[in-house]
Amino acid sequence: MLANLIGGFIVIVIGVNLMPTVADQVATAKSSGNVTGATSTILGLVPLFFALGIMSAGIAIAAQGLRAAGLLGV
Repeated sequence: MLANLIGGFIVIVIGVNLMPTVADQVATAKSSGNVTGATSTILGLVPLFFALGIMSAGIAIAAQGLRAAGLLGV
């Protein structure tokens, strides 16, 4: 149980630390001049989806640990 909780928090910490790198790469791609219109809009959403993915992965790992310990009533 504790290993799953720690693993979930490690996933969240690493994801938060990588978030500025993802945002910088998206900004660099948008400023290259080759991205316009709908593609630019979708590219702007990449950091949001990255953050949602990291958050959901961390929560899922932590919930799995709590469920294995019997602390989550599901």
